[in-house]
Amino acid sequence: MADTQEGNNSTVGPDDKPLSKNALKKLEKEKEKQRKKAEAEAARKSTEAENADAEDYSKDCYGVMKLIQSTEKTGRKWSKIRDLNESVAETSVVVRARLHNSRGKGKQCFLVLRQQSFTIQGVVAASDTISKAMVKFASNINKESVVDIEGVVKTVANKIEACSQQDVELHVNKLFVASLAAPRLPLQIDDASRSIDSSAQADSSLAHVNQDTRLDNRIIDLRTPTNQALFKLEAGLCKLFRDHLTSKGFVEIHTPKIISAASEGGANVFEVSYFKGKAYLAQSPQLYKQMAIAGDFDRVFTVGGVFRAEDSNTHRHLCEFVGLDLEMAFYEHYHEVLEVIGELFVAIFKGLRDNFAEEIAIVNKQFPAEPFQFIEPTLRLEFPEAVAMLRENGVEMGDEDDLSTPNEKFLGKLVKAKYGTDYYILDKYPLAVRPFYTMPDPCNPKQSNSYDMFMRGEEILSGAQRIHDSEFLTERAKLHGVDLQKIKAYIDSFKFGCFPHGGGGIGMERVLMLYLGLDNIRKTSMFPRDPKRLTP
Repeated sequence: MADTQEGNNSTVGPDDKPLSKNALKKLEKEKEKQRKKAEAEAARKSTEAENADAEDYSKDCYGVMKLIQSTEKTGRKWSKIRDLNESVAETSVVVRARLHNSRGKGKQCFLVLRQQSFTIQGVVAASDTISKAMVKFASNINKESVVDIEGVVKTVANKIEACSQQDVELHVNKLFVASLAAPRLPLQIDDASRSIDSSAQADSSLAHVNQDTRLDNRIIDLRTPTNQALFKLEAGLCKLFRDHLTSKGFVEIHTPKIISAASEGGANVFEVSYFKGKAYLAQSPQLYKQMAIAGDFDRVFTVGGVFRAEDSNTHRHLCEFVGLDLEMAFYEHYHEVLEVIGELFVAIFKGLRDNFAEEIAIVNKQFPAEPFQFIEPTLRLEFPEAVAMLRENGVEMGDEDDLSTPNEKFLGKLVKAKYGTDYYILDKYPLAVRPFYTMPDPCNPKQSNSYDMFMRGEEILSGAQRIHDSEFLTERAKLHGVDLQKIKAYIDSFKFGCFPHGGGGIGMERVLMLYLGLDNIRKTSMFPRDPKRLTP
């Protein structure tokens, strides 16, 4: 490299000696050559840019939109993908959807556009109105980006099996990115949607997403067709619960979730600070349902959060779940309550079967299961009958022992084999295993007027006739070691006369899990809370 020595104008070479005249001329020529080369390159790039602008006649028909901040109202009519079919062929539509997938092929790009569980193929093809640059842009949009598309609905000669809208496709005229997804996704929608059947599992080349990865990235996981269907079913289940009970004269109420004493007794309760004292998260709306009956509401139900501080890391337990609770007065016998609850579940099962067949099929496609079976009227067994069935099949248990989880499941199989139903009621539980407010059986002091209900061998409701006499309730509370001062308002509510009543509490997520034959309750909880998970 040549350089100029300090204090004079001579140019030196790498050996710090002045360059000769010939060397200097050679250096100048090289500099001039490099300058002209740079100018030529700049001119070439400028010409290419100008040519590109001239050739990209679609530049106003695609791109990345500015952030939508509610600055305008265009009045455009937006279409739903589910409504795009042969009846709207040859019409121009505007849709906003996620880019599920894209595939560039020569002068065209095929897109799969998704809205919830509905998909349609989009085609961006180079033409007199669509530039190659627009096709290239479409091919490079990140998966899961939100895009606005204007195009024409066209019928297709062969069904598009990969999309829900199989008879039409969308020929794209305009394409804008409304919200760009990150280039790297934590999980792929196709992988998270893959069936768990044996043939898919046997193919090791197909990726499957484990449960923790799903829950850690729940926002992406919720976009799968299965989850879209699952939570529509969950909404349907709650509506069926509400509608049926409302039609039977029930009133929906809302109860406190911050309470002064553990509603179910015991240590499985979350304690929270409450100003200068302590409070607890409600394990059940039980006490307040009963107080509503004492307040002459006759029949009530509530839908809300229930909190259990149980360190249970099982497939069916959550620390927070949605409780579907009901309570009603009766005239002569608590079996009046059992009949209403039995009819309620039958109405829910029929409603899911008849109104959500498509959603059930979507879930079953990924998670195959035997169809749920039930009979009318609902089968009712008494606890001693269940014990006898288990003993006849080799299970040893005492008359007053509660059912263990394995015994519940085994009993469910025995009942299914004998009676052909996945759903049944088990009545007359031992008094020793029930809460303090449960009415004892007047004919058998070791039994109680209480019951559980089961689906596929797992408990989904626990209920009973409640004690509606304040003195008797006080006596039972003392036997259970309950602090009477903390439940004084509850006991006092029965001092002024109360109708005999009963009811039950249902775990919504568990009912849906068992109806669909799923293996884990976390699948039916949108953002599950268990002893090891507090986020997202």
